Amino acid sequence: MSRYDRPSGGGMPDTSGHSETSTFVVQNGATSLGRRPTHLGRAPTRRLAPGANSIANANQNLQRGRTLIRPDRYQEPPPLLTGKPTASQSLFDPWVLFSRIVTFWALPPMLRAIGKSDKGMQQAWREKMALCFIIACMGGFVAFITIGLSSVMCPPDQARNQANFATYNDTLNSPLLLGIQGWQFRVNESEVVAGVNLYNIAQVPGTDITNYFVHGNPLSECDSQTNTYTAVQFNPCVGSNGYNGCPLGPISSATFDLLRITNDTRRVGYDWTQLAAPALANFFVIDGTVLNMDPYINTYPNPLADDPLDTLIRNVLGQSFAEGGRDATKQFYRHDAFKAAIPCLMAKYAAGQIDKATPGCFAAGLVLFCSLFVVLSIVVARFFMALIFSWFLSRRLSRTPPPASRSPSMIDMELAAMKNSPTAPLHAREQIQIGNDLYTVMLITCYSENTEGIRATVESLSATDYPDDRKLLFLIADGIITGSGETMSTPDMCLSLVTFENEAMKNPEPKSYIAVANGAKQHNCAKVYAGHYVCKGHKVPMILVVKCGNPDEQDKPKAGNRGKRDSQLILMNFFSRVTYNDRMTPLDYELFQKVHYLMGVTPDYFELVLMVDADTKVYQSSLRLLVNCMVNDNLIMGLCGETKIANKRDSWVTAIQVYEYFISHHLAKGFEAVFGGVTCLPGCFCMYRLKARKGDGDWVPIITKPEIVQEYSQNTVDTLHQKNLLLLGEDRFLTTLMLRNFPYRKMVFTPQAICKTIVPDEFKVLLSQRRRWINSTIHNLFELVLVRNLCGTFCFSMQFVVMMDLIGTLTLPVAIVLTVVLIANMAQTKITSFSVAVPLILLIIVLFSPAFLIAITTKKWVYLTWMLVYLIALPVWNLILPVYAFWHFDDFSWGETRKVTGEVKGEDHGKKDGVFDPSKVPLRRWEDYERKRIRAQKRRERKIRELGPAHFVHTVIPPDGGNDREDQRTLLNDTDSTSNVSYHSEASMHYFDPSKESRGKASSGYYPSFRPLSQIQPSPTQQPQTPPYPSPQPYSPSSLSHPPASPHGQYNSSYDQRY
Repeated sequence: MSRYDRPSGGGMPDTSGHSETSTFVVQNGATSLGRRPTHLGRAPTRRLAPGANSIANANQNLQRGRTLIRPDRYQEPPPLLTGKPTASQSLFDPWVLFSRIVTFWALPPMLRAIGKSDKGMQQAWREKMALCFIIACMGGFVAFITIGLSSVMCPPDQARNQANFATYNDTLNSPLLLGIQGWQFRVNESEVVAGVNLYNIAQVPGTDITNYFVHGNPLSECDSQTNTYTAVQFNPCVGSNGYNGCPLGPISSATFDLLRITNDTRRVGYDWTQLAAPALANFFVIDGTVLNMDPYINTYPNPLADDPLDTLIRNVLGQSFAEGGRDATKQFYRHDAFKAAIPCLMAKYAAGQIDKATPGCFAAGLVLFCSLFVVLSIVVARFFMALIFSWFLSRRLSRTPPPASRSPSMIDMELAAMKNSPTAPLHAREQIQIGNDLYTVMLITCYSENTEGIRATVESLSATDYPDDRKLLFLIADGIITGSGETMSTPDMCLSLVTFENEAMKNPEPKSYIAVANGAKQHNCAKVYAGHYVCKGHKVPMILVVKCGNPDEQDKPKAGNRGKRDSQLILMNFFSRVTYNDRMTPLDYELFQKVHYLMGVTPDYFELVLMVDADTKVYQSSLRLLVNCMVNDNLIMGLCGETKIANKRDSWVTAIQVYEYFISHHLAKGFEAVFGGVTCLPGCFCMYRLKARKGDGDWVPIITKPEIVQEYSQNTVDTLHQKNLLLLGEDRFLTTLMLRNFPYRKMVFTPQAICKTIVPDEFKVLLSQRRRWINSTIHNLFELVLVRNLCGTFCFSMQFVVMMDLIGTLTLPVAIVLTVVLIANMAQTKITSFSVAVPLILLIIVLFSPAFLIAITTKKWVYLTWMLVYLIALPVWNLILPVYAFWHFDDFSWGETRKVTGEVKGEDHGKKDGVFDPSKVPLRRWEDYERKRIRAQKRRERKIRELGPAHFVHTVIPPDGGNDREDQRTLLNDTDSTSNVSYHSEASMHYFDPSKESRGKASSGYYPSFRPLSQIQPSPTQQPQTPPYPSPQPYSPSSLSHPPASPHGQYNSSYDQRY
């Protein structure tokens, strides 16, 4: 069965189909070579309460509806990076073609002149320019929707723009205004003239008082009329007009000054429903203009004979449905004579306009308000969901689970107990309950940190209130690196923390593995140190992996350096191969042996991995709280705690990050955690589930799932998108992979688990860090937008929220510019209505809703001060950092973030160097390594017996010194294939007993349970044997430019080629 075949029921693959080229056959108590099929010994299986840990009965802390895991809704996610080769690098690929069209002006000689000599670099630059072009278009589109759309579709000087109207009888927004020829005049200081009290008339704002002024004769619009219609020739100032003629004089500025009235510069607006009012009985509409026919009707109360226009006017005014029937536009435009009379009628009888928006204004307003509604809905939803999570869900998630005897997560596991017992390992057993203290490996990736930072991290993890025998410190030093300003290399710093109880553990040999790199750098070597970290009453098992490089790079700077992703994959590949009983590299087998030696159980008992950066200090209760979450809800596949800043007051650069860290956790992650879809678990402090329990004794690989490991371990990274995913944002990409492969499981956040980390205190370092974060965020959000299985549907889904986050990230620079423009405009605009104040209200909600969240949840008022610092620095966050990141889309280095001594700019571990030879890294199954080790052990014992006591302490070297033939293979040659460490020779057979072989699934308990060598004591009558070969001379991990010599005085490069 292939490694990547899916195991039945989500469990482990059945190994019954495997065939081996050489096996052991037990005959008369002796072990010999044979061809008969054999079976591996299998430890007793774990026993679960029936159905207790099935997905259907998962703990209900963060409940999800059954619709989230309906099979008919599931969409198989396509691979992100792997799969069959495509034509992505072809000139006719749509994206490549688009990038070339956008950069048609950038000819290759021009690019070579600016340092882009390689074709790959040139294409990356073209793709960067294409992305910047798209971002500029999106920013322009957002700016156009926000500002330009209303200006184009509804110009400010347009007569029908609602902002230019004061509505008739609007006592709230238009008090003490009266209309003259359709314009509003303010009369609050008016004088009573000719018995006309304008102040009293203004009790109904917008009342038309045009007929109190001399107007209507002569009019130029009426001079050219050839018809003899009475309404056209009528003089509105006749005495019978109902207003006592026109007592206030002509319409002029002098008259207005006399009356002490002023033009409000707004038009009188009427609503269709208002035309049904009794006071407006003689008003009708032509083409949106409201005409006041009171003088005409008062003068001619009865219909006029032989006057078609008079008949038309009276028919319109007599409509029974006044709200909509008084629009005479169609009737006037049907006849040329009536159409010609329209300008005259408007000039003589105009009283205002219908204030309904034009189609353009209506459309612009609709788009604007829909956008505001969507944005405001997301902001409000985030706020209330984060509030619900903080008040109700988070503490339920991290609460202490019930005791193991009543917990559905309780497992009874039979382990071999060999403590001080001389019996065979598979005969002495005791039942041990795993309970709620799950086996947890704590991964710490180290690069160029200082000794104090690494020691603080290790010490804080060791001091957590979690059993020492259930946690394993797993440090990985990424190459022979010396941090900038440091005198000691990172591996030496890490090694100084290890306490060795077995002197043989101090001198491990480099073991080969397949690294994440290009070319010959795929072959890398690492040394595994096994010991303990002792501090404050704690003695925690500790594994240190030092990546020291292959033999060809020993004299090169940064030997062994392959990046953080490669360090994570050492652990992920190891546990994936252990879980599936897959073929192991020499490094995997070395890890297997030493983890078993330290922990007393085989590595397949581990269920959780905590990932921590080497400059992070966790709180004492953090590990326990994270494990509680995992125990309480079996659907949780990953979670993170809150990261606080340890150096918040070091500089203004650290000060502006405090509030940003807080809201990114309590607002963003709190909202996402409600739906189990946290989109980024920070690599500095997060926990993943290695495998999840399913049913009775069955398991589902989670982070060890082959599809995840395969995609995450992509070696060939040749596109801009892939490089931003894998080289700049490994942690976020790993979260994306988990969400894509397990959309029905949960990624959550628990604010009770806290850690502190060191953030950049110089602006250039912050600029470099945020460049990586912003660019990786954009590319990861683009991948998540394509995931169709996230919870919810349409606009009410995490997929929609992710899309809005992506758009928001891309338009950050435009958003901050528009914010400044909005504030400037609002400072100059008088707020006269609610609609005018909507943008300002929205801005206040967006900026200050997190402060309200702080006030009602944490009650840490100091964060309000940090909020003010953050708001002052908004141009840095929303303009400087994003623009810098966009322009450096094709920069895949870590810049100023992690500098090392002697590093040359532009050099990184991702560049191809030579060709990888797969034969240098043999892959064998665990049982094959064990058989080889047992054969070597037997030859050792046989050789000792043959040589006799006189040769007991001498090294045996073959005459030719190098041939690896079976008849000349000595003990030293064979032990090179495993480990050149002799723990206790007399007890070596307790590692593997072929007589107990049996087949079974590679679940926990698959590997034979045997006594840890540290627990084996020699019998009182037996003296410890001296190793039959001299131990290698001690050397530090950073001295690998001169690797240890083999017995022949040369670097033994064949130790990993003869498996």
